[in-house]
Amino acid sequence: MIAGKTVNVLLRLLNLKLIRIQHGIPDGCVTFTGDFRTWTEALNASNGYDAPSILEKVHDAALKVKSGEAAYERDSVLFEQVEYSWPTLAALLWVASQNSGELSVLDFGGSLGTTYYQNKRFLDVLPRVHWGVVEQAHFVEMGRRDMEDEQLNFYYSIEKLLRSSFPPNIALLSCVLQYLENPYKVLSEILALNLEVIVVDILSVIEGDCDRISVEHVPPAIYEASYPAWFFSKSKFIQFVQSKGYEVLEEFAAYVGESLFIDGEEKANDMGFILRKRK
Repeated sequence: MIAGKTVNVLLRLLNLKLIRIQHGIPDGCVTFTGDFRTWTEALNASNGYDAPSILEKVHDAALKVKSGEAAYERDSVLFEQVEYSWPTLAALLWVASQNSGELSVLDFGGSLGTTYYQNKRFLDVLPRVHWGVVEQAHFVEMGRRDMEDEQLNFYYSIEKLLRSSFPPNIALLSCVLQYLENPYKVLSEILALNLEVIVVDILSVIEGDCDRISVEHVPPAIYEASYPAWFFSKSKFIQFVQSKGYEVLEEFAAYVGESLFIDGEEKANDMGFILRKRK
C-alpha cells in the first residue's frame, strides 16, 4: 500500500514554493541547505513540524474554498484568484476528449482535493468526472467527512481505488515525489499501472547526473519547520521514465514559480512533465 507506508503527506502539503526571483533571496521565502548522502542524515538535520496544527490549517482553508468563501487554496494559503497549472489542466481535458468526455483521475498525495477544486470550473463541463485522491488515513477520513461531492472521493491506497467503480485513465503527482524517502519506488509503481497519461507537476529538478538531498526550511512567519527534500537530476528522471515505457510528451515551468535556492545560490527549478505511454 503506497500511501500508508511511503507518503509523508504533511511534508509535501506545506511546501510553500518560492516566487520567481530576479535578485537574491527575499525575506520570508522557503530556502534549502545541504547536500546529504542519505535521507536519514537529512532527517536528523531537520527540526520537524507540528503536524496536528498544520493539518487543521489545511482543513480550514479547504473548507473555505468548498463553501465559496475563497477562490483557491494551496498549502493552506488562501487566494482571491485561482492560480492554474494550465499544462496540467490541458492534459486532463485532453485525456477526457479521448475518452468520450470521461475523466477518471488518480490524484496521488492530493491533500484534501486541492487540484480538483482548483480546476472544478472546467471539470464541471465534462459529462463524467471521477477524482480519486489517494492519501494517508487521517486525510482520507477528513476528506470523506468534509470534502467529498459527487465527483471527488478519497481512498486509503491505490489498490482500493483500482477496486472501485472508477478505474483511472490518468494519474497526477503534484508536488509529492520530492518529499518521499523512496520516490523512484513510488514512481515505478505508478508507471506500472500502464495508464495512457501521467502528469508530474511541481517537481524540483537540477542539472547534472545525480540527485541531491537537502533540507527545506520554512520561515517562522509561515510556520517553523524544516524537513528533507529531494532535488532530481532532470536527465536521470527522464531516462528513468523512458526506461519504464513512457515518453515525455511535454515539459513545462511550474505555475508556482521556477527558481529555488540551495545554500544561497539559485541552483534548481520546479518543473512539470506530461508523460505518455509509448505505443
